[in-house]
Parts: sequence; C-alpha cells; structure tokens
Amino acid sequence: MSNNLLEKIFQIVAAVLLGVAAFYLWQENFDGVFISTVLGAVSFLFSYRFKIKEHLDERESERLEREFAEENYKGSLFESDFTENELAELDLENDREEIPIER
Repeated sequence: MSNNLLEKIFQIVAAVLLGVAAFYLWQENFDGVFISTVLGAVSFLFSYRFKIKEHLDERESERLEREFAEENYKGSLFESDFTENELAELDLENDREEIPIER
C-alpha cells in the first residue's frame, strides 16, 4: 500500500471515530467518548506521520540525486572548458568585495 492511500485511510478512520465520539456524547456515554476520541486522535496522528514520511522520502531522494550529480560532474564542466588563465581570472572576480557607496 502506498503512503498516500494509508494516509487517506487513517484520515477517514479519524473522521468516523469523531462521529462515534459525538454519538457517545449525545448518549452521555463518557467512557465511549473518551475512547473514541483517543483512537481518533491516534488515527489522525498516524495519517500525519505518513504525510511527513512521504515528504522526507522526497527530500532524501532529491538530496541523493543532487549529491550524485555533483560527484559525477564535478570539475568536468569548468576545468575542461577554461584555460588556467581564464580560471585565475574567474577566481579573482569572485574574490572582489562590494564597496558600499556613501551618499
């Protein structure tokens, strides 16, 4: 089962348990209200957990792709495209500081 499907299932269970808690409250069965409310809250937190896990998995895969790209292409673009003099000029241009203009 995918995380998205599990997230939806737990959200539906939480909503149903909230309705059950309202019914028990109407019947003045406070033990049932407490139990169904706690189970509904746990179900909601499980659905939230699956949402966070999916988000973290996406971020991790993006990070791994970025690291893989940096490792495989590091140096191949710049070192082969520029001569040593051009690279030195680029380094000098990056080292310049901006001087604030006073008015």
